[in-house]
Amino acid sequence: MKNVLLARQAEVLSRLTRARPLLAFDFDGTLAPIVRGRQEAGMRPETCALFSRVCQLFPTAVISGRARADVATRLDRAKVKYVVGNHGIEGGARAATGAVELDEARVRLTSLVAKTPGLELEDKGLSLTVHYRRSRHPAAAQRAITRVLGKLTRPLRAIGGKSVINVVPPGAPDKGDAMLELCARSKAEVALYVGDDVTDEDVFDLRQPERIICIRVGRSPASAADYFLPSQKEIDGLLQRLISLKEGAP
Repeated sequence: MKNVLLARQAEVLSRLTRARPLLAFDFDGTLAPIVRGRQEAGMRPETCALFSRVCQLFPTAVISGRARADVATRLDRAKVKYVVGNHGIEGGARAATGAVELDEARVRLTSLVAKTPGLELEDKGLSLTVHYRRSRHPAAAQRAITRVLGKLTRPLRAIGGKSVINVVPPGAPDKGDAMLELCARSKAEVALYVGDDVTDEDVFDLRQPERIICIRVGRSPASAADYFLPSQKEIDGLLQRLISLKEGAP
């Protein structure tokens, strides 16, 4: 992986000013720092101002694991052209289906959360997320969640993350599907995607470096992204670089 903000990588981002682009971002851990309470998540004022300017200069998307309505309320004054929620399920052209397949998992996970301190079930309608960040025994909590999901009558897709396990219907669109759809809808010649977590690997795993520039927040040898930002705070530097390139372009 290469640090996209280094001078020798300048050409990577400048490509976005010479073609019809699309800029897409995850929200939690990317535009906004990870916080202990998920309801407290939001962009720093500096990030918000920079992101708002980026949205004025480029066609922009946010593809989040949150429900679409939830993440939309956290974008403040930024005029984002496309907002996709539920890990790519909600807000795309494909009809969102499979929610009924979550019913058994919803019941079983609700029971587990009720008797396990530190667990929280986030029900987003089209997907579920079990948070165990507040658990005193996170490894044990993770194992308990996995056991419950392993006993379901019909298997669902379980995706790990930063102190969470996401549960989605089998065959549901993922962030990679959403990214390809948005590229087609916007007629983008080149796109940028920035994310920080396991579900963002669905975009990185597309492995289309000439078409989609993939940047991971935080370096990871296990990631399929070609580029990285050293930390979430560096998102401001990336946004500023994009603004400078666009405003300085002939």
